[in-house]
Amino acid sequence: MKMIKNIAKKALFAAAILSMGMTITSCEDMLDTKPQGMFTDEQIGDDEALDLMTSAYATLLNHYFGNNESFAGPINNWVFDVRSDDALKGGDGVTMEGYIHQLEIGNVQSDNDVANFKWRNNYFSISRCNTAIRGIQASGSISDKEKASFIAEMKTLRAYYYFDMLRIFAKFPYFDETVENPSECRADEYSRDQIAEFIKQDLRNCYEVLPENQEEVGRFNRYVAAALLARVDLFTSDWTEAEKYAGYVINSHKYELYPNFLDMSKPEYNNQYESILAIQFSSANSSDQYNFNNCLNCTWSEGNLYGNGDDFYLASQNLVNAFRTDANGLPYLDGAPDDKNVDRADFEGNIDPRLDFTVGRIGMPWRSHQYNEKWCRNFDLYGQYSGKKPYPAPESPYVKPGIVPWGASSLNGLLIRYADVMLMKAEALIEQNKDLEEARTLINDIRRKAARSVDASYEPIDCNPMLANYKVSEYPATGWNQEYARKAVRMERRLELAMEGLRWFDLVRWGNVVETMTAYYASESKIRSYYQEASLSSDDIYFPIPVNQVDNAGDLYK
Repeated sequence: MKMIKNIAKKALFAAAILSMGMTITSCEDMLDTKPQGMFTDEQIGDDEALDLMTSAYATLLNHYFGNNESFAGPINNWVFDVRSDDALKGGDGVTMEGYIHQLEIGNVQSDNDVANFKWRNNYFSISRCNTAIRGIQASGSISDKEKASFIAEMKTLRAYYYFDMLRIFAKFPYFDETVENPSECRADEYSRDQIAEFIKQDLRNCYEVLPENQEEVGRFNRYVAAALLARVDLFTSDWTEAEKYAGYVINSHKYELYPNFLDMSKPEYNNQYESILAIQFSSANSSDQYNFNNCLNCTWSEGNLYGNGDDFYLASQNLVNAFRTDANGLPYLDGAPDDKNVDRADFEGNIDPRLDFTVGRIGMPWRSHQYNEKWCRNFDLYGQYSGKKPYPAPESPYVKPGIVPWGASSLNGLLIRYADVMLMKAEALIEQNKDLEEARTLINDIRRKAARSVDASYEPIDCNPMLANYKVSEYPATGWNQEYARKAVRMERRLELAMEGLRWFDLVRWGNVVETMTAYYASESKIRSYYQEASLSSDDIYFPIPVNQVDNAGDLYK
């Protein structure tokens, strides 16, 4: 088969919404994305099938109708991380994008814009996947083997979106490419368990069909399907299968930990090392191929280095304090013995160096610049801890500071990285009380990466061992039992994956989200008074169907 060789990443993900005559007719009919024109079998060849796939992959940009669709319904889910104990909404004040503030204080309403944007984005994306699958199936010139592989890519992408729905909404309609009228699907047709199994079965099948390698960057291989399946398995507590598929990724030897923690923030390392599932972004031109998901969150930056971002999605003091380590270089799994906050550079205790690669901290470097209060848009209300991970140095040739949105660059959006998969397997082993030593090794490998990242010569500079007492050590074999190991792997996920949009979903699947958030609201309210009105109950964990979707669907969702 003739393939399009060396597809540049901007070409793969820059398909317009009007691709091959396929378009979305209206918001009310969003589940039913019928083609405006019909292809014959002879018309759908290699190039046309790839065009349909490109249009589906482009959904990872989540940028359909304007900035807020991507800002408030982003693929990296930072807006749900503010529901956790890790993050604050940030910005200029509580009324700025106030619907996100409502999530931060536990107020879940069916008319919240975040829920509506997420619902719309995911179903537009699912519909494009189904359209691509039908187009590939209809092709008369693609071989059966290549058809199966292309369809597996699209089913893996569709599984990503359906899993996103499963983590966020209490109930929702499920339909695949065989359903002729998706707009007639009921939200209660399938249970959550049934939908989870649909997702997992698709991913199992896709793993068997997809190739180990793809010539074009950004296209899914079998290990994307395996890593995503392991993540779904953890959410459904299927520890045996999670161990199996996370193991497939690890044993492939295709991936390795970054040499330095900062490497994940360098565009020159795109699609290398830990990159498993990554959105391909570009700042090569003025189109909408930037990472709109994080541009709203870019630090204010003294001197307008990034173009004065809105400074959303800041770390909480609770998260920052979690990076404290004891005299042995280990985290305080049961809480520190005192109430000292890790604040500015003059904090005298030990800390994990990943803190200064994750958030800005006054007195410490930010990509070789001096971070101070002028980098913080509303220091008095939200404090100082702007997120760092999505932003290369402002001088990087991959950054376009003069172009709105702010902090736009070619840095890929990492949705699943290798360290996450290692922790998935470690957790699966621990929950089975099986091979605890292997789990300890996996966790310690990640901690060794943190330890070797303290390198004063590594550019740009983000940690300063002359100012901070960095100490991070490996967990010893002594006392390493299931209870201790469970605390360790959960803490390691918090530290390693901080500000990557995963903490809320981890708390939900661990079953301790209400307890954790109640304690967090009480402690954080001493710093920010608006937390005094915050609360969370078990009924608030999952979103109801957005009210305007209920209205549009007639009796289907009622």
